[in-house]
Amino acid sequence: MFVIKYKKVFVLISVCLVALSLASIFIFGLKFGIDFKGGAQMEVTFAGTRPEQALVKDELSKLSLGESLVQPTGTDGYSIKTRALSESERLSVVTALGKDATEKSFSSIGPSVGAELARKSMITFILVSLGIIFFIAFSFRKVSKPISSWKYGLIAIGTLIHDILIPVGVFVILSKMFGAEVDTLFVVAILTILGLSVSDTIVVFDRIRENLRGGHYKTFEEAVGKSLEQVYTRSIATSLTVILALLSLVFWGPESTRNFSLMLTAGMFFGTYSSIFLASPLLIFAKDWQEKRSK
Repeated sequence: MFVIKYKKVFVLISVCLVALSLASIFIFGLKFGIDFKGGAQMEVTFAGTRPEQALVKDELSKLSLGESLVQPTGTDGYSIKTRALSESERLSVVTALGKDATEKSFSSIGPSVGAELARKSMITFILVSLGIIFFIAFSFRKVSKPISSWKYGLIAIGTLIHDILIPVGVFVILSKMFGAEVDTLFVVAILTILGLSVSDTIVVFDRIRENLRGGHYKTFEEAVGKSLEQVYTRSIATSLTVILALLSLVFWGPESTRNFSLMLTAGMFFGTYSSIFLASPLLIFAKDWQEKRSK
């Protein structure tokens, strides 16, 4: 019953974290990569020793290509992202990197393709949210008291928004400090967080449903509190296992997936937090609000 007793504190913590995330997003903004705004991406390998990343950036800055992003790939190459390049500019990049440099791949994407990707990503999120609401409302149709079954779905969506906004806020800080860009991996991370988070929330809600149907507890608060005590160990242990695996990718994995791993780590951590310390207290607040309206 610890969570229920201090429910206002835990909800306040979530509100503060979301507010800080929104503030960072509005102040610094998201830095979109070529997948969204259009540009060029080149992968270059080196026959000899790979030069230092700072040296590659210095050579590119001499070509007046504007802002560029250089990321290591494998043990002998770099991925270089720039604005759209002409054929002569593309050749000048390889030449500037020295005779040991070989162009492995080159691709370009127009801003219209990026806009289409952004639109489809938003549609996907909306459809996933609606699917979650309908699924939970249907699954909880037999326990519509003391709160309506569809409110479980709305609360689940609320916690999902919480679980997405905070990792996005973390990503904005990474973008400001290290130049991380929003790309397709960012979208994949968001959708993965959606799946992981809602799974944990549904496990908690399902335990509450079973205890309500059993009728073993006198009050709704008691049923929710006891349900949380029954899933603490399972939820935290499972999440901790995944987080440890993700942290290993952050510290020892390839550079190209580091930001992706950090996003998932933050999403997994705050997803577990919201399932236990946010979603359940919100059920209590929803019940109290419904009772006040009925008086």
